[in-house]
Amino acid sequence: MAAAVNQVHGFKPLACPPRCHPHLDCKMLELSQSKFNFSCIHRSSSTPCLSHNSSNAEDDFSASPRIEIIVGHALPQVNALVVEVAMAMSTGVELERAPSGLGGAYFLHARNGGTIAVAKPVDEEPLAINNPKGFGGRMLGQPGMKSSIRIGETGARESAAYLLDHGGFSCVPPTALVKLSHFNFGLLKSGSDSGSNPSYKIASLQRFINHDSDAGDLGPSSFSATCVHHIGILDIRLMNLDRHAGNLLVRQENESYGLGKAELVPIDHGFCLPECLDNPYFEWQHWPQASLPFSEAEADYISSLDPFKDAELLRTHVPSIRESAIRVLILCTIFLKKAAAYGLCLVDIGEMMTREILGGKEHCSSLENLCVAAKAGLNMGLIDEDHHNAEADEVLIPRVFKNRHKAGGLMRSLSSPAPYNSNSQSISFADMGNEEWHSFLEAFQQLLPEAFKEKTSMGLARHRLRTSCAF
Repeated sequence: MAAAVNQVHGFKPLACPPRCHPHLDCKMLELSQSKFNFSCIHRSSSTPCLSHNSSNAEDDFSASPRIEIIVGHALPQVNALVVEVAMAMSTGVELERAPSGLGGAYFLHARNGGTIAVAKPVDEEPLAINNPKGFGGRMLGQPGMKSSIRIGETGARESAAYLLDHGGFSCVPPTALVKLSHFNFGLLKSGSDSGSNPSYKIASLQRFINHDSDAGDLGPSSFSATCVHHIGILDIRLMNLDRHAGNLLVRQENESYGLGKAELVPIDHGFCLPECLDNPYFEWQHWPQASLPFSEAEADYISSLDPFKDAELLRTHVPSIRESAIRVLILCTIFLKKAAAYGLCLVDIGEMMTREILGGKEHCSSLENLCVAAKAGLNMGLIDEDHHNAEADEVLIPRVFKNRHKAGGLMRSLSSPAPYNSNSQSISFADMGNEEWHSFLEAFQQLLPEAFKEKTSMGLARHRLRTSCAF
């Protein structure tokens, strides 16, 4: 049975069962008299949230602890999480600031002491103006720790990652963007006990996952290829710039890590979906599982991905994600689908997306050079939208993909010959009109088979070198 919170009468049954919380555990709602002036829990099929019955919503929001869903209201597990958090807040539980990390994060606990969720206010992100760890000073909207992701916009990306994890394929925990009001925000900021009204913040809210450790505490042999592949597929789609071992939580299974039974849960997706092509980091790229081919089920999942439907999903449900970032999602999803269909494995795709350090200098990735070549082909009129243009192959592909030199007897690919200049303009698709954007995508896809062929030949050459050098 669901419940509504009422200031005078505590909790009372709702007249009609809610449509958006069909799986809510009734035990979660066995709470006593509300301590704070919590309002009724309003639910609708369009915008379910927890709100006051007042005409002045802004004034009411600062009058008592409260939570309202901004992004994620259409997702049942998000609604259930928010209701659980609201019930805990109504009993007077306090927020606990997480000691680790560069940004502000807060644990929200249940009455029994168990942790329900983690909230990360957008104004306390690394470099943000209210950062509590001493890494602040910049205003919202300015370039953040990753220049392709603005300060204050990582919370929306956290929610987007959960939204795009179709069917829980990669096990991203339920995540929402919320407007959260709590007395502790003001107390933790000022360090005093003064103030009668709680402060409110926009924050990402993610279900807390009980775990034993993170991936940095274990060797990769503890994880199954399936688990690694599922996370890698998500990271490639979203161009994750920060997939390190610390944001891969480990949950033990069958009391043994040594048999590849430990489960990985990916968190911290604020540095996904950059506004322009950037240099991603994939921890799994160094793991042997990434060199294994995709399973049939994984290949089917990749094949079923529709980048344009995903783009519309973000435009509809996370409108704060800028179009330039959505186009990066489209490009990377197309790249993943074509590469997997060609037979490339996870490590091949990751290597083509990341920049290399050659001669002490950072060089553009193969993906970046593909985009440069596709743009050049359009500008030169060499790539036709309706069919593959042979002239484009003669001019572009030799210059970009077939330029090789011998190094120590090994034919080494120079698919990324140009040094990357951090002071130059990154590859962005923000200024393209719709017609130009779709023409670019067509040109981009025409260049992929030759690039994949080049990558495959490089892999064979490296394999021969490793086997010939075996002791």
